[in-house]
Amino acid sequence: MYAPTSPCLPFGHEQEVKSYLENRGFDSFQPQAVLFDMDGVLYDSMPNHARCWQEAMAKFGLKMTAADVYATEGMRGVETIRLMVKAQQGRDITEDEAQMMYDEKARLFGLLPKAPIMEGVLELMEKIKAAGMCIVVVTGSGQLPLIERLQHDFKGFVTADKIVSAYDVTRGKPAPDPYLMGLQKAGNLQPWQGIVVENAPMGVRAGVAAKIFTIAVNSGPLPNATLAGEGANIVFDRMTQLRDTWMSNHD
Repeated sequence: MYAPTSPCLPFGHEQEVKSYLENRGFDSFQPQAVLFDMDGVLYDSMPNHARCWQEAMAKFGLKMTAADVYATEGMRGVETIRLMVKAQQGRDITEDEAQMMYDEKARLFGLLPKAPIMEGVLELMEKIKAAGMCIVVVTGSGQLPLIERLQHDFKGFVTADKIVSAYDVTRGKPAPDPYLMGLQKAGNLQPWQGIVVENAPMGVRAGVAAKIFTIAVNSGPLPNATLAGEGANIVFDRMTQLRDTWMSNHD
């Protein structure tokens, strides 16, 4: 039975919510937390990441295109590297070796100007907070300066105990583990009590695997159909569209 009894539904897509409940076998959709991915969702940072991934991996004899970066975004960096090495060089490397390679990518990223906060996200968080909902950040990043920046840029919305990073899980996206951990950090919530906001195929797949209602905001070069094909319940073209949809339903 479709029973969206929460007063803080952020969108008017009633049919999509109904389909979600029917497909998952849940009785109600009562979101108490919004779980945001970081790169490409909270920060317009993917162009910087693409540049650094390509430059860093080339130093280790690996070819990585911008499309590869967007397709694997959300995964733990060390997992991405280990998969690339296996595919391109036919060898298995240790977590430590992959971490050393990832550290070079992180070093290059740190040399670039800081990526701006995604337009519309602060206003969206204000609405979420006003509705009494919890905000959690779920990222595959292991870059500590970036994780520390979250608490500064989103002060009043994001706290250290509500951040899931690469250090919190063994299996990163597209496994459901990061978002299941996010539900736990939000207060041991059930999947039907959360909303995922993602921008990348691997992240959407993770949210869907965790059985959470998943919204995709397409901030990259991939077509909307790619995100919908991974199971996103709704796809928006940009963060401001999600912000405006939320605000138009609650102002």
